[in-house]
Amino acid sequence: MNKLISSILSALFHPLLLPSYLFYVVCYQVPQSILTPSLPSRWLVLGVVFVFTFVLPALGTGVLYWFGQLDSLLLRERAQRPLPLLLAALSFGMAATVLTQHALFDALLGQMMVGMALAVLLTFLISLSWKISAHGVGVGGAAGLLLLLYLSGPPGSALLGWLLGTVLLAGAVLSARLALDAHTPAQAWAGLGLGAGVVLGIGLSVKF
Repeated sequence: MNKLISSILSALFHPLLLPSYLFYVVCYQVPQSILTPSLPSRWLVLGVVFVFTFVLPALGTGVLYWFGQLDSLLLRERAQRPLPLLLAALSFGMAATVLTQHALFDALLGQMMVGMALAVLLTFLISLSWKISAHGVGVGGAAGLLLLLYLSGPPGSALLGWLLGTVLLAGAVLSARLALDAHTPAQAWAGLGLGAGVVLGIGLSVKF
């Protein structure tokens, strides 16, 4: 894959942006998936998710870089990843607390965020000794979530298109990470498996 295209894909589908994309799909593309909040108020959901899963972790990483704790914002080296991932795990955890504790938000929204927070926490723990692909974790979790929603939704749901598109996207993102020499195939596939496994595990345990 072309290096420029690989870089664009890696940036557009950064792990910190995927939660906002997923919550947008659930809130607006398949609005029947949740009951609350009502459609006009769902911008609140996206606001909470964007602030806690992108803005705060990105700012935290920027502060670490500013104070010389990181050599690069790209975090290519494994040793550079634990602190930003820890900050992200804490911020994702705060988002999960907001979405699960406030009566305004449908239970599915909280369950989604809990799964994402757990996936980030596990990515942090693994990154203490091995460079697992965070991009892989993100796209794996996205595919797993949409698969669960599709299987539990009504026949003919628009989610099928989103699911198939996400599976293709996962392949493209993993290929991009390999083309950029950011990960080995094992690290990329392990990330994909971790993300999908966490989401499917939580989804099945909640359902059954």
